[in-house]
Amino acid sequence: MFRTTTTILAISLAALMAVQAGAKELGTYGAVYPIAEPDALKELKAKAARVDWSKMFSRDRMTGKIRGYRPKDLRKLPVARHDRTFLVDMSYTLDRDIPDGKGGILYQKGYTFNPLDYISFNRALVIIDGSDRRQVEWFQRSPWRKDMNAMLLLSGGSWSKIGERLKRPVFYADRLMVTRLKLQAVPSVAVRTGRFMEVREYAVR
Repeated sequence: MFRTTTTILAISLAALMAVQAGAKELGTYGAVYPIAEPDALKELKAKAARVDWSKMFSRDRMTGKIRGYRPKDLRKLPVARHDRTFLVDMSYTLDRDIPDGKGGILYQKGYTFNPLDYISFNRALVIIDGSDRRQVEWFQRSPWRKDMNAMLLLSGGSWSKIGERLKRPVFYADRLMVTRLKLQAVPSVAVRTGRFMEVREYAVR
């Protein structure tokens, strides 16, 4: 039951996952699979056993790959021209059945729910374009600069350069996050307000 419920939340909260690791951990690397049958698990384990992990995770290989990492679906957002605030309904409708792990269906395709009804989410999501000097300086002056509970996400720019400059973890706002939060301009800050996410755009002057 716990694993199935976690799967449901993961589907709708990909844009709200609060990563607790350092800046070099930019989400999940590699393929992500649904709950698999025993035979499928054996096949995956067999494939994993054939991989030369020492070579795959060598320091030189990982340093170059991680520092230059950028999501393929990264969407550069325009600069906010005016201050404005709007609410986003995070309700999500399943596009597939969720199994109960016992051969039945726990939640059917078409089931709609609001993930904020089931989780505690108290982190501010600060989204900027890291390639825009004005937005980086805006963040440095903002109250979120020293708030390590706030997540800094980029719609553009290099996470490694911004992370080194600000001395804090930096992540990317991929297309799914942009879509789920209905982001239209940056800098923006998204915080939870009851059953909604409140998004506030700031005009950089």
